[in-house]
Amino acid sequence: MYLGVDLGSTNIKAAIYDRDLRLLDRRSKPVHYLRGGGLVEFDAEVYAGELLALIRELTAVHGGDVREIAFTGQAESLVCLDASGRPCRNAISWMDDRSTEECARLAEQFSPEECERVTGQQAVLPTWPATKILWLKAHEPDVFTRTAHFVLLKDYIVHRLTGVLAADMSIATFTFYFDIYEKRYWKPMLDAIGITEDRLPPLAEPCTTVGVLTAEAAEAAGLSPATRVNLGTLDHFAGMIGTGNVAPGGVTLSTGTVMALTAMAVEPAPRNSGIAMHYGFLPDTHVMLPVAESGGVSLEWFRRTCMGGADYDEMNRVLLQRKLPGTLLFLPYLVGTNAPEFDQDASGVFFGLRQEHDVFDLAGAVMEGVAYLLRRNCDDIRAKGTALTHIIATGGGAKSPVWCQLQADITGLPVVIPAEKEAACLGAALIAAVADGRFASYTAAAEQCVRLERRYVPHPGPVYEKKYRQFRALYRAALEITRME
Repeated sequence: MYLGVDLGSTNIKAAIYDRDLRLLDRRSKPVHYLRGGGLVEFDAEVYAGELLALIRELTAVHGGDVREIAFTGQAESLVCLDASGRPCRNAISWMDDRSTEECARLAEQFSPEECERVTGQQAVLPTWPATKILWLKAHEPDVFTRTAHFVLLKDYIVHRLTGVLAADMSIATFTFYFDIYEKRYWKPMLDAIGITEDRLPPLAEPCTTVGVLTAEAAEAAGLSPATRVNLGTLDHFAGMIGTGNVAPGGVTLSTGTVMALTAMAVEPAPRNSGIAMHYGFLPDTHVMLPVAESGGVSLEWFRRTCMGGADYDEMNRVLLQRKLPGTLLFLPYLVGTNAPEFDQDASGVFFGLRQEHDVFDLAGAVMEGVAYLLRRNCDDIRAKGTALTHIIATGGGAKSPVWCQLQADITGLPVVIPAEKEAACLGAALIAAVADGRFASYTAAAEQCVRLERRYVPHPGPVYEKKYRQFRALYRAALEITRME
């Protein structure tokens, strides 16, 4: 058997599969946070304990004959380990934004062009561990001094289970002190935040088997001490593997709170592309990952605030009877824009509103507006030399047939829906199986194990092209109005 674990922000998820990657069981536990102002923290030891208990629930039913565990999950959450390897304070979540002043200081020292050329990222954000470390240095100097190793959550979990300290390079991308092209820590940034390389875990290729369980971890999890442990990769990348998107051409779309696209870049990957670039899950590859924070949240905001929390099924039932596209245009920039503009002045707009419109017309416009944003991101990826052949849709947005058909029509790309809804857990299990030699490659594993449930064929037309031009023009006009003095 193989075990895929997703170290999520909302839930910890674990799924157990047989040798042919058929799902046997899946369990989850919620993550609990301490919040206050911009602070978002959690107890990393409690997190690890919950994970071991979760695995124990699975092994109590299915036995402990697991050949390999592979991990995936969140990236930027920072854990400070003392010399004994134990956390010396609560972990600082990636959602924590206390380090805004430190962001400003680093932005003065490093230009967006230099940052993107080295890290693949343009903007200095409080999500990055680099800014969190700088905050600790200024505000908790005793913790900063006592910390022997600054690690990310997945690094800590692997260390807790195996005693091995290693940093998966696909996750290290999100630190803001890793050079994704030279595959080494970025010394000028380390100097700026006041640490040396020996206070960071040794770098390792993603999806690498690093050791076996300690006796203590094996007993707690109900597993054999011979169970191998794999570093795995980022949750978005595991989702790519779990949906069969393992070569250039496909783009995996995850629409939840945010809308994230992942696509393998052609090699050599372009620098200063204007798109977030990351070290990939395969050696010496890169993945483009444009994120739209306003994408997924737009429809939920409209449903909650304007439709009294109406049921999504009812919304889709009504919209299936309506003629789409409608006459309305919606700009889905409720929290500003991400790359390449990084414009916090941008805002949401309904344009073309008439008295004959009702809430369902507006809901359709929201879906359509997010689909135009998807089109813009796909166009950006194409402009960097990666031809796209199809979209693999996951997350809550993939449940809406109206939305999926709009995405296909507006982008001109087929939208396919995988049968497995927990693609990250499946992807992690596939990583374990490939590392174990069960499959020769991720391509072979995907061909045998990834099933597609539905396909939406695009029906593009001039009306979509016209409205897309209007969408881009409306953004420019709205921004000009916003900035008028």
